[in-house]
Amino acid sequence: MIIQAKSALIAGEIQTDIKIEIEDGFIVSVSATGPADKTFEGILIPGFVDIHCHGGGGSYFSAKSDIEIQKVIDTHRAHGTTTTIASLVSEPIDVLKEQIRRLVPFVQSGKIAGIHLEGPYLSPDKCGAHDPALLRDPVVSELKELLEVGDGSISMVTLAPELAHGIEAIEFLVENGVVVAVGHSNANSEVGEKAFAAGASLVTHFFNAVPKIDHKNPSVTLTALLDENIALELINDGHHVDNDATELLLRTAPGRVILITDAMSAAGAEEGGEFTIGSLDVIVKDGVARLAVNGSLAGSTLTMKSTFERLIGEFGSSVEYASYCASTLPAKVLGIEYVGEIAIGKSANFVELDQNSKKVINTYCF
Repeated sequence: MIIQAKSALIAGEIQTDIKIEIEDGFIVSVSATGPADKTFEGILIPGFVDIHCHGGGGSYFSAKSDIEIQKVIDTHRAHGTTTTIASLVSEPIDVLKEQIRRLVPFVQSGKIAGIHLEGPYLSPDKCGAHDPALLRDPVVSELKELLEVGDGSISMVTLAPELAHGIEAIEFLVENGVVVAVGHSNANSEVGEKAFAAGASLVTHFFNAVPKIDHKNPSVTLTALLDENIALELINDGHHVDNDATELLLRTAPGRVILITDAMSAAGAEEGGEFTIGSLDVIVKDGVARLAVNGSLAGSTLTMKSTFERLIGEFGSSVEYASYCASTLPAKVLGIEYVGEIAIGKSANFVELDQNSKKVINTYCF
């Protein structure tokens, strides 16, 4: 089929009167001729790629029911996310293996693009909403077991490199094609440098669950900020990171910021329900999720639609740059070669924006 867009983001630029030919769900031409089967009046941009998402619509990717897992996918699809990495929190290893096994068929069918293990290999000093009793050292033999259970579906692991086997774990995972993110870490700058030299390539929700930037005590946070090769996840909801700090990050690390949701089950769901993260109770008020036990932030209620629109509306980012942060860069960092851009050979997944307001008005997967 051939679609025609009044405007579309092609090769990093908004171009007008674009025709795109699609076959079997993939783009085969961006200069098609002939009559269009469907016309779009808005701006077409690539579908959003969320590499850090735990749940939505009242459900989690860790759910025991395929129906609930699908509900998470559908909830975020309705808000522009056409490619999702399913994130799992710290659990006992046997439980984590069960959760991975349930997700493998979703990866193999293409409903999700991979699995992200956010734990249990985290620092107890920066555990956030993770149960500290579940945290453990990333021993390679155990990681090997998890990868075998994942059968090629585990795309990313977040870990604290200062743990006893942290650097060895990074090297092992990278050698096996898994992206490693430094996160929930209290590492100093020396350990941070070793982690990035070993192959870690991004930081999980930058500014959150990592040391504050201290001019007398350099940490992994400062090391990552200064390393132009390291991508930085951002939870752009105004609660996890203050607007001024977000502005600082956008100016200091241009081209390295990845928009994520870090969404928990309340994303896309009505407030007032009963929510948890792992085994811990969560209270959601005014769109902010916090642990009932201590008030710590417990993931977000964001969708990619809301974080994308906020980057444009609150910080004045262009559509081109916001799309880079929400689609192109996350796809590149995770090595998902078939998404992230409107180009020949890419999946025909699009988000349509209103021409005037730059708001998301629809999602399409052909």
